[in-house]
Amino acid sequence: MSNIRLFFPESLSINLSSKLDKSQSHYLSKVMRMNIGEKFSLFNQSGEWEAKIAKIIKGVVEFSITKKIRSNTNEKEIWLAFAPIKLNYLNLMIQKATELGVTKFIPILTERTIVRKINEKRVNKIIIEASEQSNRLKVPQLEEIVKLDDFLKFNQKTNIIFGDLNTNNNKLNIKSTEPLCILIGPEGDFTTQEREKILKLKNIIPLKINENILRSETAAISIISIVTFNLLS
Repeated sequence: MSNIRLFFPESLSINLSSKLDKSQSHYLSKVMRMNIGEKFSLFNQSGEWEAKIAKIIKGVVEFSITKKIRSNTNEKEIWLAFAPIKLNYLNLMIQKATELGVTKFIPILTERTIVRKINEKRVNKIIIEASEQSNRLKVPQLEEIVKLDDFLKFNQKTNIIFGDLNTNNNKLNIKSTEPLCILIGPEGDFTTQEREKILKLKNIIPLKINENILRSETAAISIISIVTFNLLS
């Protein structure tokens, strides 16, 4: 079977017949030059399914589901709370974080946040493409932008791993099965007052990952890698 994987948000089941949207249809028929009878796979949080091209009418691919390939498994909930950064660096961070297993993105506004808005449509497109490429079933969720104070208020009991250059702690031992949230600061880092508020949280784990000052996207990718490695160990 082809290794082409496409995210399909609607319900999937054996013998289902349906259509792909125009973008996905164009990708299969024009970019990948697939023809009637050829197979690909569709996935969503319910699992992954083998699909066969039944018709291509006016550029729209109609398909039928032939069998279920795999069922969804319970992923560890890993969230990334981050201050929005410049476009190219943001795209890289979202893509790599998705590949590494982040299940939710939480953009936050801090005093030093320079970029104050996110193109949600564009970010979600990157999330879906990275999920397709990395063999994931669950597509991460993108939350609306929230102020830091509100984020802290709503996550009083959340297990938060705080990327903190000022801490002496460089060890991580994760035992909880509850969701983990990685918190990364903006360009220029959190202010002293913000850092004090963060460190007052009950389940905060400050973590120093490098002696050097890292860019936001580098810090995010580094901590996610450490966390996922720790969970696999």
